[in-house]
Amino acid sequence: MKETEQYHIEGRRASEITVSIEAGVRDGVLRPGEQLPPVRRLAADLGVSPVTVAAAYRALRLRGLVATHGRRGTMVSLGPSLPTRGPLRVPAGVRNLADGNPDPSLLPSLRKALERVEPVPRLYGDQPHLATLLKLARQRLAEDGVPAEAVTIVGGAMDAFERVLSAHLQRGDRIAVEDPGHANLLDLLGALGLEAEPVRVDDDGPIPDDLERALKRGSEAFVVTPRAHNPTGAVLGRQRLAELARVLKHFPDRLVIEDDHSSGVAGAPARTLVGERLSRWAVVRSVSKSLGPDLRLAVVAGDATTISRVEGRRLLGAGWVSGVLQMLVVALWSDPEVQQLVETAATAYTERRTALLSALARRGIRAHGRSGLNVWVPVNEERTSVARLLEAGWAVSPGERFRVASQPALRVTITTLQLEEVERFAADFAVALQPSSDVYGA
Repeated sequence: MKETEQYHIEGRRASEITVSIEAGVRDGVLRPGEQLPPVRRLAADLGVSPVTVAAAYRALRLRGLVATHGRRGTMVSLGPSLPTRGPLRVPAGVRNLADGNPDPSLLPSLRKALERVEPVPRLYGDQPHLATLLKLARQRLAEDGVPAEAVTIVGGAMDAFERVLSAHLQRGDRIAVEDPGHANLLDLLGALGLEAEPVRVDDDGPIPDDLERALKRGSEAFVVTPRAHNPTGAVLGRQRLAELARVLKHFPDRLVIEDDHSSGVAGAPARTLVGERLSRWAVVRSVSKSLGPDLRLAVVAGDATTISRVEGRRLLGAGWVSGVLQMLVVALWSDPEVQQLVETAATAYTERRTALLSALARRGIRAHGRSGLNVWVPVNEERTSVARLLEAGWAVSPGERFRVASQPALRVTITTLQLEEVERFAADFAVALQPSSDVYGA
């Protein structure tokens, strides 16, 4: 059977071939990691020019649906950016340590804050930002050394990334990203037609030599997570910060975006690369991890041009972030009890993360998690380990969702992992990593 028949690939033009392969991915005929036919073979099967097939593959690659792996050829991405992709399904009765969510019991109740909010009808042409929110945001940013002259409010961290990237980059541009890195960001880059240039990460953050290599290869932007790195928990130390700054000094026109998504609960101090040394930059701070994901709001500080472009583009779409949401955030940020709860959450996450790292280390398992909500555990085989843990009653996330070219690993969200569960989970994890004892043949 021809591969065109097996995978239902058809078309005479590049756009038609692209649509048919996308449909195969969406319908599950082409699965993540599936190898696509070589360009010349597919061209011969379809009766078209190899140039036509190559153009189709390139369009799919720019959208993040496929990836090229040298001699291994072109494969369906492990995390294709299609609308059908959703969160991992966790069976009933299984402990969910896969979702990346904060602990609901450590999020503030909105009832008290809602009682303090007295919204008035908002009309077209009104000021998009609540002055009190901007004032509080600027104070918090300034306390952490982030210049806060130009600040805007957007609908969450991913909304911020899309708007800032679109303000400066265009389809086909390269962008340096942490590897492993934030899965949703990697999907967004594919949807925007941007090529991810991987920068390896260790416990101190991005490797400076890798960043320099990525920038020399033409990356127009760099996204960095100073603390609570998702998925590894890396934290930018002072020395690494200085090393990265020295690299960026030679590329002052490149866009730098800092993802400070866990401000308040990261369990690590704030550090920043931005300032006078950069001409294009943005710092994104979401309230999702500290106040709750349903509060779709993020603060973005940046250079004047970037913030102006973000605000101009927003006016053509959503116009503004709901005034009610802005008032809620002001009420929560101004409540001493809420601030105490946020500090309690940060302490609890640190205790749970540290306890798990220690329990794994006692069993000879190397893991990473200096800050944030997750622990990253290198493994030899992701899917086997995930399946074994699922059988033991634990759901964790396979690392393939977060990787570009880095080694296999599992991400464990520690936010709801209770201290009394840690030893049992670590023991089950150790069993899941053991080689199979199955013997075939006699």
